[in-house]
Amino acid sequence: MRASDRAYATLLEEIQSGVLSPGTVLGEVDQAARLGVSRTPLREALGRLAADGLVAQQSPRVTVVTAIDAGDIREIFEVRRALEESAARLAAERGDAAAFAALAHDFARVDLGTARGADGYYALIARFDASLDAAVANDYLTAALRTVRTHLVRVRRLARDNPARLAASVSEHRLIASAIAARDADLAAHATHVHLHNALESILGALELDQKGAS
Repeated sequence: MRASDRAYATLLEEIQSGVLSPGTVLGEVDQAARLGVSRTPLREALGRLAADGLVAQQSPRVTVVTAIDAGDIREIFEVRRALEESAARLAAERGDAAAFAALAHDFARVDLGTARGADGYYALIARFDASLDAAVANDYLTAALRTVRTHLVRVRRLARDNPARLAASVSEHRLIASAIAARDADLAAHATHVHLHNALESILGALELDQKGAS
């Protein structure tokens, strides 16, 4: 892996996980030394993150991690809704029914009561997303979805501590996978719409509570 790719992957994971919180200053000299790369690959990595919308340049040598607020989240979900509803329809028409039936079965077996239940669920979502991309077989659509998912990793952290929402999300994903397996494009799109509506309301509610607690 190239030095710039290593730096990008590390910074991306740290931003998405919250290790590098919004507003964190990414000084060029400090970050190059911390990551063990020279300035040129670091600049390449920061340029990619800026293109992703995850960092912004404050000065020629200082970059900061961008914030994400309620307005940003609503805009992300506007795009996400259009893309994922279309993807669900196409997957129902083109996808491997057996693969999605297996995913529905796996969603039914998710146990959020275990120590690693939530992590297992998010790993299952990653498998679902990969199957969805393969079923859609549209490079333009899947590229757009990848961009949205880059931001969703940050957004999803706001809902991770809500057990009731996680349980509901498991059921919603199971229904989407089952609808795709049954080749019911309308139900797949509608179930996706309901899931995204509920997810957005939950995330915005969590954000509002955080803001009230901080005030």
